[in-house]
Amino acid sequence: FTPVAPIPMPVMCVHVCVCVLGAWMFLHQEKIVKHVECSLLVVCSQNLVLCLEKRLQSLSFSGEKIREWVMESQIRYIKVVGGPPGREGLLVGLKNGQVLKVFVDNPFPVVLLKHQNSVRCLDLSASRTKLAVVDERNTLLVYDVVTKELLYQEPKANSVAWNTSCEDMLCYSGEGMLSIKANNFSTHQQRQQGFVVGFTASKIFCLDFFAMTCVDVPQSAPMIQYLERKLYKDAYKIGCLGVTEGDWNTLALEALEGMDFDISKKAFHRLRDLRFLEPIHSIEERKRRGETNNHVFLPDILAYQGKFSEAAKLYKQGGQSEKAMEMYTDLRQFDKAKEFVVTTDKNVKQLVTKQADWFKTTNDPQAACDMYVAAGEYLKAVDIMGENGWVDRIVGLVHDLDKASQSNELLYKCATYLKNLSQYSYAAEVYEKLKDIKSLVSMYISIQQWNEAFSLAMQHPEFKDDVYTPYATWLVENDKFDEAQEALNKAGRQNEAIHLLEQLAENAIKESRFDDAGFYYWMLTKSALESARKEAQGEANQQAIGVHKENFYKFKELSEVYYVYHHIRRYTDQPFTSLLPEALMNMSRFLAHKITAKVPPGVSQVAVYLTLAKQSKTVGAFKLARYAYEKLKTLRTPGHLQEAIDMGCVTVRSKPFMDKEDLLPMCYRCSTTNQLFNTAGSICTNCRQPFVFSFVSFEVLPVVEFFLAEGISDDEAMKLIQMEAPRRSKNQGWKEAEQGNAQVLKLDEADDGRDGDPFTKLLNTLHSTNGEFVPVVVDRETLQAMHRTEVIVKKWGAPIGNQYYQSIIPDIGIAICRNCNQLFHSDDYEMQILAKDSCPFCRRVVDSS
Repeated sequence: FTPVAPIPMPVMCVHVCVCVLGAWMFLHQEKIVKHVECSLLVVCSQNLVLCLEKRLQSLSFSGEKIREWVMESQIRYIKVVGGPPGREGLLVGLKNGQVLKVFVDNPFPVVLLKHQNSVRCLDLSASRTKLAVVDERNTLLVYDVVTKELLYQEPKANSVAWNTSCEDMLCYSGEGMLSIKANNFSTHQQRQQGFVVGFTASKIFCLDFFAMTCVDVPQSAPMIQYLERKLYKDAYKIGCLGVTEGDWNTLALEALEGMDFDISKKAFHRLRDLRFLEPIHSIEERKRRGETNNHVFLPDILAYQGKFSEAAKLYKQGGQSEKAMEMYTDLRQFDKAKEFVVTTDKNVKQLVTKQADWFKTTNDPQAACDMYVAAGEYLKAVDIMGENGWVDRIVGLVHDLDKASQSNELLYKCATYLKNLSQYSYAAEVYEKLKDIKSLVSMYISIQQWNEAFSLAMQHPEFKDDVYTPYATWLVENDKFDEAQEALNKAGRQNEAIHLLEQLAENAIKESRFDDAGFYYWMLTKSALESARKEAQGEANQQAIGVHKENFYKFKELSEVYYVYHHIRRYTDQPFTSLLPEALMNMSRFLAHKITAKVPPGVSQVAVYLTLAKQSKTVGAFKLARYAYEKLKTLRTPGHLQEAIDMGCVTVRSKPFMDKEDLLPMCYRCSTTNQLFNTAGSICTNCRQPFVFSFVSFEVLPVVEFFLAEGISDDEAMKLIQMEAPRRSKNQGWKEAEQGNAQVLKLDEADDGRDGDPFTKLLNTLHSTNGEFVPVVVDRETLQAMHRTEVIVKKWGAPIGNQYYQSIIPDIGIAICRNCNQLFHSDDYEMQILAKDSCPFCRRVVDSS
């Protein structure tokens, strides 16, 4: 404080702090309850220092006098210049011009300087090396504290303050102007009333009567002054006090041109300008590698600043015309780039190539293509031709270039584009020129020109596998499975053929196409049979034959299951069906016997037993319906079916606990009437003879399977069956009769004395023992006695062997498909042929006429 009059009043000590918004706040700390008189007063951390004329007194905050100093002359100015708490230093200016330094814990003042005139204001720099004095003539004088040398002086000053953040910067006020001076540079001024009391960074504190103001001053002018003298480090220090982004950019660019990369990099980091950090990093790397000539780096810096003409001149002066050419080429200023081309083929080609790149970028493919051809960049030229579909130009390039220029890579690229443009004849010509038969075969396969591919495979057998394997895949995709099998066999890939069909079957199951799944498994059955035949014709590996036979029976059973399940699933999923209730019941009963031991993937037991229950109840097989409903109780059923199943379980209890007699299947071997469901399978409960079903209605066919006696081959058996059999009377064998309301078949036993049917007599003599199945085995005499129209033969061939069946009721027509060997009622089979022109099971096309 610098009051103009003595202070005969109580002294109050306050603590000063600054709030967030920059406004001053004063908090009460101590109060000295005594009258003190002084002309000047300053506050230290633990003391009050009072000035009265020539005396200085140090008081504690409680008002006690601690120390007193008596000066030679009247004291004109006091300022605290900092120090440890309780040991602060004071600058004291006297009227006689002396400048003293006093420490509050030391009774002896130290003389710093003797000035000619009376002192009005004092301040010491941050490093304590420079002293600023304002005398009564309003002159500012700056001295070196050590040498006592006058460094410089400025007029029209009444107060002064050094910048606490910068050693060489001070500010002073006078005549309504605020002046800022850095080092010995010219002064920067602005209007501001008051006395300067502090200067920190870019903030100046001024006391105007009783108001303390904080003024933000830009440091642009001092920084520019340092830049003009290329003092980049000092300019950077000034910039850190607070300058604009434009000033930072100026500093960064000036330092960059002045080769002070460290300062330039720091400035660009502050600006977050990554564009110039890259060249700086590049130059530093080059310096690390041993480049020390800064004149080599200057053109690069000018080019990055956009001063291209100056950079090009410096490049040329430094013998780096190639860089000037590259610069103008990157700028797409090709005319200027030509001025700096060094006449070498490499440079000319490089320029033409870059000009072609520019034409390509500007969407001028015609010019770009011509430039690439002129530069010898044929690969890039072909890319443009192919992308724009210029077939004639590609063909012309292939024909016009000499062999030295026609690299394999270029020809392959031409062939690829010609193929993509559907110019297959030209592409084939190029492949032939390259003698690349494999690529030629691959092209014919990709465009499905199989005849040309087969022709090449005949000429080059090593590509036979490459042709027939994709051909087989194409056939399968077009539902030509027989041809696909043949193609895979020609390629010698039986395992792949089997795997392909297995994959198709699995996909069909996942997609609920169960009719297709059954067909694919039938194809697998044929494949297994064919593999077994080949093994039997070769070295006769019994283990391999056994595996193929096992696959044959497994695939055959799966094909039958999925063929039947297709109809069941259609019934459960679709609202209408063309099948009769009896047929649906027979189908579901057939499936129920098949899935007793193991359920194939995709087959729903709920669908099978629900169909069985509903249709059995419809046709009057109530005992079977009860069994099906009881089975459904043990399964996890969908929620939307649970109510219907519960209702069916309840309503079936009101029906008789028996099946209609005309629904019960009869064994045509032993004439036993069987229940509709047998847990042991689809066999007779008495003689264990398996039932044979018609694969449309799934009714039991009146046939009995028999086997050949030992020593009789299939060929011999067929010859014996084809021989003319002796006539027998019409009263022999089976007869129809009426018993009550039922139609029955019975064997006429009253004519035993006549020359009867040997097969019928054989059936009467065979009986099951211990519940085991006893097969019907016939000898040569029996075979010869059979009528060939009554014998049905499933011809599987070796090693499976044929299956033989005897028709018990010749009047009932039975048809057999010679492809899949399934049996049908003749009427059902004919209806299916008329409707589909193919076998319902194996889909073999049959002439309906």
